[in-house]
Amino acid sequence: MAALEESQGRTRDQRSVFERYQDAAADAGEIDSPLFSVEVTADGRPTDIEREEAEDVVIEQITSPFDPEHIDIDTRTTTVDLLLSRLRNEMIDLAPDFQRKAGIWTDGKQSRLIESLLLRIPIPSFYAAENKDGSWAIVDGIQRLTSIARFLEPETVGADPLKLTGLEYLRNFDGAGFADLSGKLQIRLRETEVVVHVIRRGTPEPVMFNVFARINTGGEPLTRQEIRHALIPGRARTLLAELAETKEFRQATGYSVVGDRMADREMVLRFLAFRMTSPHAYRPGDFDAFLAEAMHQVNRLDSAEEDRLRTEFLTAMLAAKEIFGPHAFRKYRRNQQRKSPINKALFEAVAVNLASLDDDDRETLRQIDVLDAFAELMEDVEFERAISVGTGDARKVRKRFDAVKELFEDALGEERSGAEQ
Repeated sequence: MAALEESQGRTRDQRSVFERYQDAAADAGEIDSPLFSVEVTADGRPTDIEREEAEDVVIEQITSPFDPEHIDIDTRTTTVDLLLSRLRNEMIDLAPDFQRKAGIWTDGKQSRLIESLLLRIPIPSFYAAENKDGSWAIVDGIQRLTSIARFLEPETVGADPLKLTGLEYLRNFDGAGFADLSGKLQIRLRETEVVVHVIRRGTPEPVMFNVFARINTGGEPLTRQEIRHALIPGRARTLLAELAETKEFRQATGYSVVGDRMADREMVLRFLAFRMTSPHAYRPGDFDAFLAEAMHQVNRLDSAEEDRLRTEFLTAMLAAKEIFGPHAFRKYRRNQQRKSPINKALFEAVAVNLASLDDDDRETLRQIDVLDAFAELMEDVEFERAISVGTGDARKVRKRFDAVKELFEDALGEERSGAEQ
């Protein structure tokens, strides 16, 4: 029931986000109404992952101030042909499995980009990070570059050739491929000039992330995990993908995590990050930078450490599925039938705590009712906020990890004392 309080002439709704969500669902009479704010897929469809809220909906601010002198950006005007030459010579990194993402644009949208080039309409700039070997990691403009390459030289991106379709003005070119164009138009495309802003190597990584996060406002803005994926090559890319595609992860999350924006890989990364760094060692600051450092740590793992983390992850997924059933990693109220969206902060706290238990304790938890105790925990407004709002705050990180740990310890303690009697 709503708990309203008059304070200084204002009425404040003290219900937790979860309570307001539950009541709103009941009022609406729509059992499956997506009243939680959820993340969306590349084509705008709602996912089964709850969107994390910033603290009190503050305007996004730079949380890691830096000296502007550290930003070294080289703006270059180049041609489409030179960009393709870089692609051919592997001097542009589109981030290997960005190829799946690169398909986000429809053929029609890709065709209209080519139409713009044929009409000599300028296209937005590209942004790239310069690697140590002088190659570029494209962070803003992946869709545009992939579309151009797919039309002119599809083999450079390993894609099927693009045939123009859905053109707005040049409808006589519908169905045409690059080879169908006249020599003059082919040259026009190849000699089209584009602008590339290259963030030079040596720019501190936190500065680079901040820059890309701020310029990331195009038609298909990258998620934070996609930016990390683009800027940090190495084993972490493939390990996150491998674990996100395991049967154990997919079962534990009810096969409902859509991975086209790498939400699944971010969840895996958050697990690994807090297995490699204790939640109590997490320092206030930039949560994105913490996850970026975790990707570097994964890149430095030896095979034994990697095997241990993989086993822990799979074990935690199996245990979560068996202990929490369909409500694993989701907010829950006693006797609730309707599933809430997956909550990434809960995922971290539950999965990491399960991984830290031994096999006997996990087996005991499987045998007892943890859901009721979890429902009681969800009544704690402080805990509820720790998994809902400003989840990168160090105090909230500790709160949610400690609360879930205590939940498991209490359940195990009660079970042991009952067995002794």
